Amino acid sequence: MSTGSGQNGWNEYSRLVISELERLNEGIKGLTDEMQGLKQQITELKTREGNLTSLHNWKASLDEVVSPSQLRESIRDIQELKTFKTQAITIWAVVQVIFMIGLALVKFF
Repeated sequence: MSTGSGQNGWNEYSRLVISELERLNEGIKGLTDEMQGLKQQITELKTREGNLTSLHNWKASLDEVVSPSQLRESIRDIQELKTFKTQAITIWAVVQVIFMIGLALVKFF
């Protein structure tokens, strides 16, 4: 009888060990899945970091060429030159018309 009782205890113990190993295995699988997700997120973050670095470098090189305030001032100067050009062409056309009328009046009289 002691042999049967020892065997029964061993069976219970082995089932307990197996269930514990299965539980640990499931936990390890969960951790592995989480690690894969974290690795994927790290890869995405590194890609974004690379994009941000290249964008930062591009902005720095652009700032070396012209600063935002210089660009704004240049645009304002261009607008002033366009206005001056329009005024100059208009004045030139008016002077030409007056000159033509003057010539016509001189020929007429």
